[in-house]
Amino acid sequence: MLSRVLGSKRLTSNGLRSFQVYRYNPQDGKSPHLQEYKVDTSNCVMMLDVLFEIKNKHDSSITFRRSCREGVCGSCAMNINGKNCLACLTKVDRDEDGIASTVVLPLPHMFVIKDLVVDMTYFYQQYKSIEPWLKTKKQKEDGQKEFLQTKEERAKLDGMWECILCACCNTSCPSYWWNTPTFPGPAILLQAYKMIADSRDDFTKERVEALRGEMKIGRCHTIRNCSNACPKGLNPAEKILQIKGMLG
Repeated sequence: MLSRVLGSKRLTSNGLRSFQVYRYNPQDGKSPHLQEYKVDTSNCVMMLDVLFEIKNKHDSSITFRRSCREGVCGSCAMNINGKNCLACLTKVDRDEDGIASTVVLPLPHMFVIKDLVVDMTYFYQQYKSIEPWLKTKKQKEDGQKEFLQTKEERAKLDGMWECILCACCNTSCPSYWWNTPTFPGPAILLQAYKMIADSRDDFTKERVEALRGEMKIGRCHTIRNCSNACPKGLNPAEKILQIKGMLG
């Protein structure tokens, strides 16, 4: 379906563009389908603007998540023209000679609640499973208010703290598609390595060992879909290789 829609050119004028948006409402008894909207994109810069235009002027029933509009919250993660991305950071196609109809789908291989909203339950359960908070074995000294880091120690967290848990990388990973309940996926493994690399945490060995196993770190085959999909330009595959190296 996607290749057929992307391959058909739709001539446009005066900012008018064609958008095929995934629609599904479990309460109306209809099968999932693509619905076409012709939208005046003259005042739209990003794809999230287009979705607002559709909701405000064409169809108020369309449902999607959004919050910050600045690529910080990760709420508007979806699949646009076959690529996982954030709608607030994805520019509207401006092909002057006419464009293929832009296709907007929910994140792939996730249970759809309604339209572009997917069920993130497994994703957050897996995030919780790695205990993403600092754990220490030592007590603070008298008068000590926090555990400090050097600039060098802090720099080791770069490329990880920026992760916004949007799930674009997880839902681009075939291993996650087929093993969602058990394989944590690249986003969660990156977050796990962030805790491992944090000098303030005293449970490094335990955290590394907790990731050992065929259905955990061993399920990653390093095809790097995750790194290609990350809208923040992070490299989860590299961090997963670091964990594998620590496990030997």
